[in-house]
Amino acid sequence: MAKIGDYTLHPIETGTFGLDGGAMFGVVPKPLWERRMVPDERNRIKLSMRCLLIEGGGKLILVDNGLGNKYDPKFAGLYNVDHSSDTLDASLASAGFSRTDITDVILTHLHFDHAGGSTEEVDGKLHVAFENARFHVQRDHWVAANAPNARERASFFRENLEPLAASGQLNLLHGQQDIFKGISVDTFFGHTESMQTVSISDPDSEDEKTLVFVADLLPTSHHLAPAWTMGYDIRPLKTMDEKDAFLKRAIEADWDLFFEHDPDVEIARVILDERGRPVVAQARPLKEL
Repeated sequence: MAKIGDYTLHPIETGTFGLDGGAMFGVVPKPLWERRMVPDERNRIKLSMRCLLIEGGGKLILVDNGLGNKYDPKFAGLYNVDHSSDTLDASLASAGFSRTDITDVILTHLHFDHAGGSTEEVDGKLHVAFENARFHVQRDHWVAANAPNARERASFFRENLEPLAASGQLNLLHGQQDIFKGISVDTFFGHTESMQTVSISDPDSEDEKTLVFVADLLPTSHHLAPAWTMGYDIRPLKTMDEKDAFLKRAIEADWDLFFEHDPDVEIARVILDERGRPVVAQARPLKEL
């Protein structure tokens, strides 16, 4: 069990899915990236949808919620969706909770693999899946998701957005800020407009332990190098600059990074190797934080 200050932290596995390896690594040649993540016969690589549950301070906070279960067989086949081992509800139950216990949901962004679990279909009608929760989303990202550009249109699903808009449960944020004691968000603009990362620390402690949920700034531990960016990024040069600045801070402060899409690495620290390149160090499960 991992703890930072008054918070207990739980990894919440919500299943896996597959995306084209070329899209996930952009301009990086396949002979390089396939050494690290082996593709299937359709060139898809296996990706986790690992969320984070933060318990404490009278709150039960879920960071992202996977793609949900509203998809049809065609979608499941295209994206190689696999819920045979893990689901959101089962993972919450393993931690001793259910969706009704969640007080807050922090959505890093609204792409379907991060926010699809926000809503569910019951008897043919769409509902918010966390009836007691406030949903925290960046305002500028919310605007962009509801009027998507042509590049991202396929990543934003109306069924994930419209119930939230009508629910009265939406809290729109503006930029970097502390949203609870020891929990802050910061914004990034390379992957999508105003994506937010989530940092957990203990302001009352001198050990300065910090865990950062890095979302799609660093989708896996294989995306540390500047040029290893996703083809999905709307501003790839911005992503490179943002990664460089973020990793300098993370290395200097010994932050632990929580990887959402890496099927093998839950958390890790980053160091510079002998050639000055960022590399993973101390990769381990969250419980060993």
